[in-house]
Amino acid sequence: MAWFKKNGLWITVHFAALIPLMWLLIDFWFDNLTVNPVQNITIRTGDTAIQLLILSLACTPLNIIFGWKQVLPLRKPLGLYAFMYASLHFLTFIGLDYGFRWGLIYEATFEKQFALVGFFALFILTLLAITSNRWAMKQVGKNWKRLHQTVYGAGLLAALHFMWARKLDLDPEALLYGGVIITLLIIRLPQIRKLFTNFRQKRKASLAATE
Repeated sequence: MAWFKKNGLWITVHFAALIPLMWLLIDFWFDNLTVNPVQNITIRTGDTAIQLLILSLACTPLNIIFGWKQVLPLRKPLGLYAFMYASLHFLTFIGLDYGFRWGLIYEATFEKQFALVGFFALFILTLLAITSNRWAMKQVGKNWKRLHQTVYGAGLLAALHFMWARKLDLDPEALLYGGVIITLLIIRLPQIRKLFTNFRQKRKASLAATE
């Protein structure tokens, strides 16, 4: 019981992150991927990728606002799962949609805005996934933290990709994703972080004084 209490959140996150993939495989097995299965897979993997990426980005702000240190170790697995779904999203695009016909893929990537920004978002996530281990941290050194801060750029590019892929200039869901990412970025700014930290410390001291 003590072991589960210590690792329960970590286990829950891993299990929950795999549910969309398991659900997708079940729908594939039972032929429930709608009349356009390629589009269905593309949409579902893309949606899951950006949602998990936002959850990964939310871990540090949640600690800043509420002091929830237990969510900080979840940044890495959530980010890696986001990369996994983004990779599946990309493989669906180049494999199932374009049949690995590189000439058509090149044209689609550099002629369609949504494909280009999506490619750059995946490129950033790939760099972050490759360098998300201790060996890479030692090799990159002091620039490692700066490199991993580009994850916010990947998030904004993903939101833009999401909006343009739907061919809507003001898609509500994409605007929500973009707004959440910008808000999470603002919370991490030193001045804003300090405000929340001071507020938590004063509130903790106030509660202690009333006990």
